[in-house]
Amino acid sequence: MSEKIDLRRRLLDARALLDGPAVGAAAQRLARGALELPAMAGASTVAAYVSVGREPGTRALLDVLRARGVRVMLPVLLPDNDLDWAVYEGPDGLAKAGRGLLEPTGPRLGPEAVCAADVVLLPGLAVDERGMRLGRGGGSYDRVLARLARAGADPALVVLLYANEVVARVPEEPHDHPVHAVVTPEGARRFTP
Repeated sequence: MSEKIDLRRRLLDARALLDGPAVGAAAQRLARGALELPAMAGASTVAAYVSVGREPGTRALLDVLRARGVRVMLPVLLPDNDLDWAVYEGPDGLAKAGRGLLEPTGPRLGPEAVCAADVVLLPGLAVDERGMRLGRGGGSYDRVLARLARAGADPALVVLLYANEVVARVPEEPHDHPVHAVVTPEGARRFTP
C-alpha cells in the first residue's frame, strides 16, 4: 500500500509544477486524441468527469461530445464516496461541490446509470504498460468498476493522463481492473486483455 501512496505523491507533485497554459494546451490535445478512439467515435453515451486543478483536462472533450449529440453523464459524489450520475447540460449546468469538484445540477440518474455508458472516462494518476490504473485512492471508481462487472456491462474504459504518468508498473491489488486505453497529449494507446 505504501508503494501506491509514494507513487501518488510523486505524480501529484509533478502535476503541481504544471502551469495554466500547459494544462490548457494539453487539454486540447487530449480531446483530439480521445475523439480518435474507435470506441469514442461510436459512443452514444459517455460517462465522464469534470477535471479540476491540474488534472488532465476534460472540459473541451465534454463540450465536443455534447455538441455531437452524445449523452454525457457526469458523477455526483455521494456521502459514502459512491457516485450518482446526471446528464451534462453544458458549463452553466455545473455547480461547485465538496472537495473542489464541479458537479452537474440536473436530475440524478442513480448509481446504476453508469451501466448504460458505451465509454467510461476514469480519472487517474497513472497507468502501466498492462493497462493497470492508479487512481487517487478514494475508492469511488473502484465501486463503479465493480458495478459494471456485476451488471455484465463492458464499456470501453479510458484514462486521460500526461505522458509522464504512463509508467512501467503500477502497484496492483486484487480489486484493481485494467483499462482499455490511455490518452496522453502525445496520442492514444490501446491495451489488449
